[in-house]
This record gives sequence, C-alpha cells and structure tokens, in this order.
Amino acid sequence: MRIIFTCLFLLTFFSSFAQEEVKPEVKPVVKIDSLYREDQFYFSVTYNMFTDIPIKFKQNKFSLGLSGGFLRDMPVNKSRTIAIAAGLGLSYQNYYQNLTISQDGAGNIIYGVNDSGQFVSNRYRQYSVDLPIEFRWRNSTYESTKFWRIYGGVKLSYVFSDSSILDDGEKTYRINNNASINKFQYGPYLAAGYNTWNVYLYYGLSPLFDSATTLSGEKINMKTLNAGLIFYIL
Repeated sequence: MRIIFTCLFLLTFFSSFAQEEVKPEVKPVVKIDSLYREDQFYFSVTYNMFTDIPIKFKQNKFSLGLSGGFLRDMPVNKSRTIAIAAGLGLSYQNYYQNLTISQDGAGNIIYGVNDSGQFVSNRYRQYSVDLPIEFRWRNSTYESTKFWRIYGGVKLSYVFSDSSILDDGEKTYRINNNASINKFQYGPYLAAGYNTWNVYLYYGLSPLFDSATTLSGEKINMKTLNAGLIFYIL
C-alpha cells in the first residue's frame, strides 16, 4: 500500500511540473526578398538658369523649378547594384529674367533684352510631361534602404503649356502657348547622394526657342540649366 501511495504522489508531482513548464515562443519566419527593386517616387526642387544667353541678359529673383514622378527599377546584375530605370513625371519651371516678350499693334511677337528699370515684372513659365531614362549604380542591399547612389540619364520632355507675362508699367502682355517655344525638349541629368538627400543637375541640349526666333537679327539659342535637390521615396 505504501508503494502505491508513493507512485501516486510522484505521478501527481510530475504532472503538475509538466503543466507549469513554459513552452518556448515560436516566432514566425520572416522571408527576405533578395529580388528587391528600387521602384521609387521622386520629387525635385531646383534653381533654374539659362546658358548661351544673349548680350546683357540677366536673371532676377529666384527662378523655381519643381518636378515629380515615378521610376520603374530594372536591375541588370545579380547583386542588383546596377540597374536601368524608366519613368513618367510632371515638371513646372519658372524663370524671372529681362528677356521680354511683347506684341506690336498687329499682334506680332517682339523680343527684347531690357534693363530691369524698364519694366515692373517679367517672367516665363512652362509645364511639361517628362520621360526620364537613367542608368543606376548604388551600394544597396535587400537588408537596408539607406545607401549611396549615382544615377545618370536623359530626360525627354513635352511642354504642354507655357506663358510669358510682361508688365512694363503701362500695359501687361500675356502670351500663352507661344508657337516659337520648342515643345519637345531633352537633355542629360545627374543625381548623386545618400539615402533620401541627393544633388541634382540637368542641362538642356535643345534650345528653348525654335531656330526662326531672333533678337536683333541674331538667333536666340538659350538653353536651360537646373540645379538643386532630388528626393527618392520608396
């Protein structure tokens, strides 16, 4: 009988111990995607300038440029540090300068370069649809979204709206969708930096005005130059 009670006691003890035993927590297995892409939204802020300018041409105030869009990333090597990307975006470019655009009594457009004291305000602005195509290098990994990058490419743009506004103190000349503006514009650009912050530079290869546009008998060969910051957001 004593042996039976001893066995029952041991069974009760071990049963209680087994119930109180804490089972280890089973953590879910997180699968890391090694086939990542740097598909990104981008947004840029730039200071706008011109190159190949006419004599006595000057800019005044701050000429602001804004652009944004989406880029599709297509890696071309196994480590995915080299890629090609193409995308679609929109741009707004604003220029304050002393190249005036007005009209005579017959409605003909007249171009001039005037001192700032000869007018109250003068600016040109345009809106475009952009197609950026770029070659990408970065030292990113699938475990980190913070990395160094150098992206270079070509941007093709179609200007779907433009306007120049000149206030000479007596009359305001507003010319919308000037037929002399090159609607198709293009040029190379470069973006480089770390993580979200990157410097950006774009140089237009196509003149702003068509070949028939002249100033004092000389062709206006002005090209755009934009410098600023570009931000990439996954």
